[in-house]
Amino acid sequence: MHIGVPAETRANESRVAATPETVKKYVAQGHTVTIQAGAGAGASYPDEAYTAVGAQIASAAAAFGAELVLKVQSPVEAELPLMQRGATLVGMLDPFNAQNAALLAQAGVTAFALEAAPRTTRAQSLDVLSSQANIAGYKAVLVAANLYPRFMPMLMTAAGTVKAARVLVLGAGVAGLQAIATARRLGAVIEASDVRPAVKEQIESLGGKFLDVPFETEEEREAAQGVGGYARPMPPSWLARQSQLVHERARQADIVISTALIPGRDAPTLLPAVAVQAMKPGSVVIDLAAGRGPVADQASGRRGGNCPLTVADQVVTEHGVQICGYTNLPSMVAADASALYARNLLDFLKLIVTKEGALNLDLTDDIVAATLLARDGAVARKA
Repeated sequence: MHIGVPAETRANESRVAATPETVKKYVAQGHTVTIQAGAGAGASYPDEAYTAVGAQIASAAAAFGAELVLKVQSPVEAELPLMQRGATLVGMLDPFNAQNAALLAQAGVTAFALEAAPRTTRAQSLDVLSSQANIAGYKAVLVAANLYPRFMPMLMTAAGTVKAARVLVLGAGVAGLQAIATARRLGAVIEASDVRPAVKEQIESLGGKFLDVPFETEEEREAAQGVGGYARPMPPSWLARQSQLVHERARQADIVISTALIPGRDAPTLLPAVAVQAMKPGSVVIDLAAGRGPVADQASGRRGGNCPLTVADQVVTEHGVQICGYTNLPSMVAADASALYARNLLDFLKLIVTKEGALNLDLTDDIVAATLLARDGAVARKA
């Protein structure tokens, strides 16, 4: 099979969908691999590293013209005509974006959105959300440490003692847990909040303190269990109590890292403007949900994140607090992010490509069926 790997052209994207490690394995399996010139440069993979393992370096048209195209993000509309009708596209294709799904269907490609893979044990090796969220949680802490005007750890010096930074993590999924672990390694004091009581042990095992908001109704308890490994929207009664607790803890925090996302929905507001206003001057907020929250400015249509004051891809200062809204933190660790993502793709292709190199779409396979976004000119799943 001919596999093409185009360069990523969307803003702030430095990752690449195949690395020399995975290309070597594709070539060993008998595939022909075409890499667009410079596709791996942003992730520190030069063209020479690809040719050394048997890849061909060519134009964007050649890479997009392959039978099987591997991408990090979905192609932009201008790139879709470069693909053959009937070709297969695999990547993070934003499955909840109905407009993008329709464009892929119109292009006549068979598209697989790996973000839609079920959160099961069998799918762990191709779970792109987890592999990239892990990196985002790590980088969030480093960005926070860079913006924070004080030390993270406690220091005892001849000039006096410096207190450890207090870090509040909102949402203890993969990104949140990695943020807790990384901040702990840097010597911070950690508190964390999550709707799911099951994560309490994980938070505490990493050295954090779990902020518990007790459930008062069976409805609250059932919602907190989540579904398919994801959190569910919580009832207003519980959210009001959590908001009050977060407000109190944010006042004492030096750094707040918010990571809460719900697939297919606006990110929940966890840190309202009044909570930011109550924070200490010099504090830092890192909002991993930037640009995915409710509309915060009706005039411009700007979306916030877990905080309505967040501005996507910018660092803004409000009430003396720096609020960071970088939307692609994994791309800031492009080499390792690409390596993990490329391995996710390698494992996914085992499900749709036979040992003989032929495409085989087995829709009785729960992973294949869940990730299929478009086929035969039609959208295959509801956005």
